[in-house]
Amino acid sequence: MSDNFDLVKIMADGRFHSGEELGAKLGVSRAAVWKKLQLVKDRYLLGIDAVKGKGYRLSESLDLLDREKIIERLQQSNPGTLPSLNIHTTIDSTNSWLMQQAALGIESGSVCLAEQQNGGRGRHGRQWVSPFGRNLYFSMLFRFDLAPTQVAGLSLASAIGVLRLLRQLNCYQAGLKWPNDILWQGKKLAGLLLEVSGETSGPSQVVVGVGLNVGMGSLGEEIDQPWSDLREIPEIVACSRSELAASLTIHLSDIAEQYRAEGLRSFIDEWHASDLFMGKEVVIRSANRAQNGQHLGIDDSGGILIRIEGEPRCFHAGEVSLRRAG
Repeated sequence: MSDNFDLVKIMADGRFHSGEELGAKLGVSRAAVWKKLQLVKDRYLLGIDAVKGKGYRLSESLDLLDREKIIERLQQSNPGTLPSLNIHTTIDSTNSWLMQQAALGIESGSVCLAEQQNGGRGRHGRQWVSPFGRNLYFSMLFRFDLAPTQVAGLSLASAIGVLRLLRQLNCYQAGLKWPNDILWQGKKLAGLLLEVSGETSGPSQVVVGVGLNVGMGSLGEEIDQPWSDLREIPEIVACSRSELAASLTIHLSDIAEQYRAEGLRSFIDEWHASDLFMGKEVVIRSANRAQNGQHLGIDDSGGILIRIEGEPRCFHAGEVSLRRAG
């Protein structure tokens, strides 16, 4: 681990630290400390306050990921079983990294986390804004004997896993937007990205990527749609990003096992109960047309059912986007 990140860890408490203290802990001169502070500011886009007689501090404290805390929580849940846990300071994309490692044979159940993503992606290649140490950037690998087409519905099932986690935190107003967004009061709180590879008839490997807004703050200004984060939600149960990562790992593991045994069909009632657009008049937008209709829910394949001119029609992820009519 670079001593630049070691510097961030020391200063994560948001308190003032003198140049002498920082130099002693890092084994460098005060001049070198100043240079490292500039590197940290530029690389991680962190605000740093410098006050004469007090020293240096981060403009806001950080809740950094803690490997030991994550492992402890996972072992409490399932003693003796521990997934491969990979935590990165800065990475292009947790999904991309895990897909590469999947091709090299990394075990099913492996998890990739990052403090910051430089190339985080949402659906249709959209950028996922990923400031340092603010939110949860999470990916998990699962292997199935099924064909790739048979595991596409895991995306919707995994969104239910995120929703179960949120309800565990006392967030009951959050709901689902097809195919894999979680909204709170109409604003995006989390999103998922499923990437699948494998043989035509199986087996297949699936990476489930989750971006969960925890404490975006002013750094969300570049997001091009309404958004929210956990800090905005009243009465939310306070927990660290490490606790969130561990709990999400547990929930998604349970989701994958249920999907493996019963498929998407076993999740449909739960999806419909939390679908924020169920029964609403909506607009389905594809690349070259927009159609109005009534949202009827999802089918066993994970497609969205829309009644258009009196007839139910099915649309699939990757073909359409969804907006409430009016």
